[in-house]
Order: sequence, then structure tokens, then C-alpha cells
Amino acid sequence: MSSRPTGVTIIAILNIISGIIMLIGGLGLAAISSILPTMTTIDPNASGQLAMAGLLGGAGIAVGGILIILGIISFIVAWGLLKGKGWAWSVTIILSVISIIIGVISLVAGNFGSIVNIIIAGIIIYYLYRPHVKAFFGKNAKALV
Repeated sequence: MSSRPTGVTIIAILNIISGIIMLIGGLGLAAISSILPTMTTIDPNASGQLAMAGLLGGAGIAVGGILIILGIISFIVAWGLLKGKGWAWSVTIILSVISIIIGVISLVAGNFGSIVNIIIAGIIIYYLYRPHVKAFFGKNAKALV
């Protein structure tokens, strides 16, 4: 295995940073959502309020749990990138393609800030297909020469 390219280290660091953000966001959302139903002022004449507060709290806990899982996965992928694991290369390519698709959908919906996401994901895909980077991950470096 060749030495780790600098760009791979940068991509791994970005994964670690996003993992931290997802963990903190997921934990915060789950914590706030768990106490949300108890913080609402409930009108005894409006029976749907309690159910809605409980539903929103449950949805927030579920989304928070998903963010926590994604944060942990982000750390695992970062480790794989740093160690030159082929599966981490594949996962990063797949997630970058998904990011581009979501970015395009978001762009069509009017979020012009998603252009930055699309560009970053495109750069990551381009970089990961460079021969020396593919060689680091044990991929066939001659596939896209």
C-alpha cells in the first residue's frame, strides 16, 4: 500500500467533522424532543394537542436517533479512509453521488446554496478516481486512465 494522499486525509477530516455535527445535533434533537411533550401548555378542551405534542416528540427522537447513527457511520467511514480500506472508497463515492442528487433536487426547489454541496461532492468523486488515490485504496488504478 502506498502512502496516504493528502486529499484522502482531508476527506476523512471532513467526515469526522460532519460526524461530530450529526452526533451533537442528533443528541440535542433527541433530548429536546423527549421533553417537548411535557413543556407544552395544553388546553384541557383541545384533546388533539397532547397527541400532536407526543407525535412531534416521537418524530424528533426518531430523527435524532438517525442522526446519531449517521454520525457513527461517518466516523467509521473516516477510519476506513485513513486506513485505505476499499469499502470506504466505495461508500464515499456512493454518498457523494447521493449528495449530488439531493443537491440538484434542492437546487431545483430554489436552494441556490446547494451549489456548494454539488461542487464539493463532484470534487470528491473526481479526486477519488485519480490513479494514485485508487491505488491507495487497492482499486484498479488503470480503470480510468
